[in-house]
Amino acid sequence: MTTTEAAQSAAQPEEAPVSPEVVSEPAAADLVPHKAVHLLQRVLMPRPADQLKVRSLYLDEENAERVKQDGRHSAAIAAGSEVSFATYFNAFPASYWRRWSVLRSVVLQVTVDGACRIDVYRSKADGESMHVTGVAHAGGQQTLEFELDLAPFIDGGWYWFDVTAETDTVVRESGWYAPQAPVEEPRLAIGICTYNRPVDALAAAKALVEDDAVLERLALLTIADQGNNHVKDAAGYADVKAALGDRLHVIEQPNLGGSGGFARTIHEAFTTSDATHVILLDDDIMIEPDSILRARAFAAYTKSPTLVGGQMLALQNRSVLHSMGEIVDRSNFFWTNAPNTYYHHDFGSKTLRESRDLHRRIDVDYNGWWMCLIPRAVVEKVGMPLPVFIKWDDAEYGLRAFAGGFPTVSLPGTAIWHLSWGDKDDASDWQAYFHIRNRLIAAALHSPYRHGGKMFREMIKADMRFLINLQYSTVELHHKAYRDFLAGPEKLFADMPTSVVQARKVRTTHADGQVLESSADLPLPSMTTAKALRFRRIPVGARSIGSTLVKALAHNTRPVAPDNVETPQLNLAFQDAQWFLLSRLDSATVGTADGRGVTFRRRDPATFRRLAATSLQLLRQMSTDFPALCEQYRAAAGELTSIDRWTEAFDEWGYERV
Repeated sequence: MTTTEAAQSAAQPEEAPVSPEVVSEPAAADLVPHKAVHLLQRVLMPRPADQLKVRSLYLDEENAERVKQDGRHSAAIAAGSEVSFATYFNAFPASYWRRWSVLRSVVLQVTVDGACRIDVYRSKADGESMHVTGVAHAGGQQTLEFELDLAPFIDGGWYWFDVTAETDTVVRESGWYAPQAPVEEPRLAIGICTYNRPVDALAAAKALVEDDAVLERLALLTIADQGNNHVKDAAGYADVKAALGDRLHVIEQPNLGGSGGFARTIHEAFTTSDATHVILLDDDIMIEPDSILRARAFAAYTKSPTLVGGQMLALQNRSVLHSMGEIVDRSNFFWTNAPNTYYHHDFGSKTLRESRDLHRRIDVDYNGWWMCLIPRAVVEKVGMPLPVFIKWDDAEYGLRAFAGGFPTVSLPGTAIWHLSWGDKDDASDWQAYFHIRNRLIAAALHSPYRHGGKMFREMIKADMRFLINLQYSTVELHHKAYRDFLAGPEKLFADMPTSVVQARKVRTTHADGQVLESSADLPLPSMTTAKALRFRRIPVGARSIGSTLVKALAHNTRPVAPDNVETPQLNLAFQDAQWFLLSRLDSATVGTADGRGVTFRRRDPATFRRLAATSLQLLRQMSTDFPALCEQYRAAAGELTSIDRWTEAFDEWGYERV
């Protein structure tokens, strides 16, 4: 047992916690405040401008008139209404506290004014809910407390409460509390990495400093400004600076991507302040400030130093929980959703109580750095991020931390809104280079398979898919990634400032990497709609898929009809650009994922053969050499992640403190 664990254990109350299955109902007079010691999670009301779907993250108003809120922590419930707080932001994720914290119970504190009934419920890992306790309040203002046992939540489950109003009732300043103080209050730093998004970065910073509870607990806010459109010149900077004073550090440095930007904020947090934890935040987010407080509170009670991640809500559809938690599949070394999770759950369509799949506790390998808390103790033991510009820095760090004895928790009810990757296509644009190179580096450091498992087999399949989709630039980027990986780890730091320039240059070497404003800039398509119908049919079944694939590969080796070189055969929407269609065409325009332009993809048999042969040669070489490459990268990992080496690199690249 660590010193911290022993101290936490000693602080535990001696009496047995309250049983969750209460037989007799207490009287309101028996629930006077005396057990709530440390706030874990405030009960939140929606913002006044939030539409009905977004309100579902805070309130279940199915059996109620629309609640009228007064600020973020007080609301009026009309007589005859029943409002449930079984919602993403207001239910208490008890199973996570049961598994990872030292607490044995949690205290619900509710302040009400008006005649009403309060009922407390809990769920089990399978989503079944049950009544725990309740009380009838005769009227007037009173603060009530319920101490609730965490023992039954080993596999999953939440706590929540409902309010049934007999008369008009106000619920205010309520929350979930620990019955004991933490051994140590975390001293919190926040790091935001931004590249030419000063308005977005400042919007996130302003949301934090405008919340008094966050501002009071914030030791340092660092913004790593890596573009030429600077934060210091944007509207709103003066307000953030006035609120934080010396607690705001803005560092202007070359564009080093996410890994370089976040490395700077980690470096600043732990070399210029006494912060014990740093929270990393993307710039292009919308944040619920209470998420910062919840991550901090969770970190204060974990049994050992733990990375605490925020989940991702979809910025373009704010009632949607896009990512619940992720792992790295070691068999092919690729990230995927954790077992028993799924992407894109819409709380506007299905409430927490109706969503049985959301009640199991989810264990993850890592959390995306759209929001992730990292303790100082983790950095001191496992080091800084890898110098890889973007992609895989967060996943690799989670794997490295776990290997060092530090788990990651993606904590429900702690989240930001971010543009989901479902609306991006960064696996085929210039970022494809970083996706592949950094995946290979992470695999070299952490794969349990001597020759990479199924990874190289899947990479050749992916290359062939891109080739028959006429995305030659993507495969060229893959080849650059393969060669740079084979070259070893020695140039990773040196290449950081220029790697993105090189990747963008490779991207433009083929027509599919050159974005045009519109398909209207080209001649009208030559293929009739009727003729295209046979190509649009989706092959179903192994025989049909196999036959279509053979025809597609054969077609890609044949000469191109001259008329189809400058004139596209079809104009395709992004979602219609499927392999079974593109692989049988000579040319087509395809809309970009963001809907802002098109690319003109043209078939080239010589390029197809050259790129396919090169993929086979490089992937065969990497598979053969993988054991030796693993040794090289693992031997270099200590220096690559050393805080001293990062300090030298920052000095070499140059920076300016604003």
